[in-house]
Amino acid sequence: MATYHIETYGCSSNRGESREIERALRDGGHRPADGPEDADVAILNTCTVVEKTERNMLRRAEELEDETAELVVTGCMALAQGETFEEAGVDAEILHWDEVPSYVLNGECPTVTPDAEPVLDGVVGILPIARGCMSNCSYCITKFATGRVDSPSVEENVEKARALVHAGAKEIRVTGQDTGVYGWDDGDRKLPELLDRICDIDGEFRVRLGMANPGGIHGIHEELVEVFADNEELYDFVHAPVQSGSDEVLEEMRRQHRVEKFREVVETFDDRLDHWTLSTDFIVGFPTETEADHERSMDLLAEVRPEKINVTRFSKRPGTDAAEMKGLGGTVKKERSKAMSELKMEVVGEAYESMVGETFEVLVVEEGTGDSVKCRDGAYRQIIVQNATERGVDVGDFLEVEVTGHNTVYAFGDPVDEGGAGEGEPVEGDDPSESVTSSA
Repeated sequence: MATYHIETYGCSSNRGESREIERALRDGGHRPADGPEDADVAILNTCTVVEKTERNMLRRAEELEDETAELVVTGCMALAQGETFEEAGVDAEILHWDEVPSYVLNGECPTVTPDAEPVLDGVVGILPIARGCMSNCSYCITKFATGRVDSPSVEENVEKARALVHAGAKEIRVTGQDTGVYGWDDGDRKLPELLDRICDIDGEFRVRLGMANPGGIHGIHEELVEVFADNEELYDFVHAPVQSGSDEVLEEMRRQHRVEKFREVVETFDDRLDHWTLSTDFIVGFPTETEADHERSMDLLAEVRPEKINVTRFSKRPGTDAAEMKGLGGTVKKERSKAMSELKMEVVGEAYESMVGETFEVLVVEEGTGDSVKCRDGAYRQIIVQNATERGVDVGDFLEVEVTGHNTVYAFGDPVDEGGAGEGEPVEGDDPSESVTSSA
């Protein structure tokens, strides 16, 4: 489990991106530090609006590099002038904002603390159903913190879910290191039963299943897809991180699946559900990955075309077996990551473009930047509704929207009952000199 410190400079768009980064890190079990000196990683979300701002960003990066164990720089200056940091001798990872969570998580399982309890964040209820996992991945450090899977009973988790709904939760996020192995410690595969019973709770809400490794989900995938098909409360969304398209690399990673098992899970959901969202992860540049292995990963991504993809450049974690392997050069990892990220944007952009002109029922999950709100359709695809106040749209509402446009990784939509107001446009930014520090 890593601790993090985030500093954000610039417009409301940057602040929204930092919120997304932090939410993903928290969902992954990582926790904020008291300050950069106590953090495993510091994240600097930069602005580059004027030359003075650029000098301030560079100076702050230099300060953070001295104060923290690892520095990640993202935001406008990182993307437009990333070489400036290198030229100044700043040792930092320069990333697009949506690459930051996967880089920090490093392909590892999310970490649930021993005393983890349900949390209500706005209308989103976080429900940890178990702690630990059944895997022993060679690159993962969180196994040292979590141990083997420990699953509370179905009844206990259902009661926690019911309490969240009664407290106002409209979306329940079922989380764990590996939700697919829930119940394995008792010799029983209980995830389908648990999801079925949560969906049977009285109330209007949605349920999102958290990460389930292909090796754990494969043995129950046929039973599980029936639960999805029978319950409209369940988002038709599965996060199954494949990590590589090469069986040889998967073996070196000590993953509990091979590519064919992953394909079988995908094909089963394709056959049974009209539309669903596949989310998956790839680790690029694992020490034993050859160019041919990388091409197999690229081919698999192009073949299954997930709607959500996390691409992580391999980085060594102290104490793991993979840390002892002779690594690939940074240039190789960077080039492979760039190639896969470009393919990712093509695949994801294609998925969201296909939604334009269609109408979907959505749940308004949270506020966005400016006067916008973030919504999720039945397959957990993100749709942004702008000018929410004048349209009378509030967090927690269920409504029909027509998708009017997209911005590669999300769509824009207009409420159907107001007749549509044309394609949504990005919200103008606020004062770029404003900064927000999030470390607690």
